[in-house]
Formats: sequence, structure tokens, C-alpha cells
Amino acid sequence: MSFVRNLIERKQLRPGDRLPAERNLATQIGVSRPSVRMGLHALAAMGCVQSRHGSGTYIPEGPPALGTEPLSLLAALHDFTHQQMYDARRILEVGAAGLAAECATPDQLVQLADEVAGLFASMDDPQRFLVHDIDFHRTVAAASGNPIIAAVIEMVSALYYEQRRATAGQASDRDLRDAAQSHREIYLAIRAHDVEAARRAMNEHLLRARAYQAQERAKSARAAPPRSARSRRRVG
Repeated sequence: MSFVRNLIERKQLRPGDRLPAERNLATQIGVSRPSVRMGLHALAAMGCVQSRHGSGTYIPEGPPALGTEPLSLLAALHDFTHQQMYDARRILEVGAAGLAAECATPDQLVQLADEVAGLFASMDDPQRFLVHDIDFHRTVAAASGNPIIAAVIEMVSALYYEQRRATAGQASDRDLRDAAQSHREIYLAIRAHDVEAARRAMNEHLLRARAYQAQERAKSARAAPPRSARSRRRVG
């Protein structure tokens, strides 16, 4: 909706502000309430507004969030490969780790330490391990101090998580142990404010993770029944 967008661009609406009611917006703009509602839905999909049941529509507070739907649709349309996903992650997350070594707050260092502890505590549960893994990388992104980098990594991480859930159960004990140790090395470098060590540790971790997860996908493919058997199962 161009009216609300103009207010945001002119700084007349700021994070945390409540928008006028739909009826009032429709009157101010001179359009129908359904048109206002459609415009607000479009802004919500962009992460620019947030509807709160029984309260109204607000400009979101906190760090910006980009919805994963557009990226998911592009991934399906253009057949994003795992290699392309990892190349994107490396470009973003290696840089984020270096910035985190410069900018991480004490609270963020505590969060990173908690996620590392969670990784070591959940090596018997690959799905729970995956959640701690993703949350660790999100915290590193937030610790970069750059909300643009954090928002883009958040979007890519959400798509990665959806793809990764299907094969996480194939991870070996050794792979999980190595991954937990890699995260610890990244954390220690960030805590020491060692920019180059943080970048190097993140890069090495992502390279190893790519190799491990290629093996997991191969295991999942071998374990899946042949397509003809799956078709017969659906028919029966």
C-alpha cells in the first residue's frame, strides 16, 4: 500500500507504532476497506507490518525479518542446488562470523555458549541438535551488528532448516560430535575477538558440514523405497 509505504519512508511511522484502523485508513486514502486489507496483507508479507489479534496493525519492533516464502518459491522454480545454498551460506556466514568477533555483546556471547552446550547435550537427538545448530548460526548473524546481514541469514537459515530436517536423522555420531566441536571453535574465536580465526573456523565448519550432509542425502536416497514401490503403496 503506497500510502503506508510513504509514511514509513518519510519516518512518520516508526517501529512499534500502531497504524490507524482499516476504516480510518480507507477514509483517508479514499478506497474501500477490502482494498486496504489487501494492501496490509501485502505489507505483512514483506515484513513491514504485523497484525495483532484484537489490537490492530503495527510496525514491527526489533530486528527486521524477511519472509522465507519468496525464497522458497524461487528455490522451487529455479531448482536451487545444495551447492548453491552452501555457497550463499559461506559468503554470508563467514563474513558474519568476522563481524561478530568485533561486535558481539556479552549477552550474545552467553547465547552462543548456551547453544554450544545444547549441541553437545543433544547428540543423541539429531532433530534437537539441528535446532541448536540453526539457533547458533542465527545468533552469530545477530552478533554481527548488521541488521541487513542478520535478516538475510535468517531467511536463508529458515529455508535451509526446512531442507535439512528430512536428512538430519541420517547424521552419524561422529558427524554430530565433529559439528559440535566446530561450533565451539567458532564461539571461542568470537569470544576472543579474533576476526580471522572466527572467519576461518566458520569457513572450515561449513565446508565439512557440506561433505557430511552430502553423505546423509545419499543414505536417505538409498533407504527410500523405489518409486514404483511407493506408487503401488499409494494405490493400495
